Amino acid sequence: MNQAEFYQAKLNYETDSWDLFEALNNGNPVVVIDARSPEAYEIEHIPTSINIPHRTMSEATTGELDRSKLYVTYCDGIGCNASTKGALNMSKLGFRVKELMGGLDWWKRDGYETNGKKGVPGSQVVCGC
Repeated sequence: MNQAEFYQAKLNYETDSWDLFEALNNGNPVVVIDARSPEAYEIEHIPTSINIPHRTMSEATTGELDRSKLYVTYCDGIGCNASTKGALNMSKLGFRVKELMGGLDWWKRDGYETNGKKGVPGSQVVCGC
């Protein structure tokens, strides 16, 4: 693989919070998956996200999902690999998936709102879904 192919591959499989925010607000066919535990999701999560812990991803738990959409997995951030495990599981199940770089931590650092018990205000997701 040459450099151009490497960087193209990164863009094919990763996204940042700005691109995700824009995709959500522009009505792009994207579903955000919080791959952490239900307890972590309840405390704080990205608006419009659904919670499917990576450990529970299976044909049964994803059977109702629309396979034509892009799925973006996330977790806490750099020190957590739940989003990577989730992206791997979803890709093995036949979904088109990207991983959110920096996870929830970078989402908040970029000034976007979160929901949940410890949700914070920020630039609002006005989903055009």
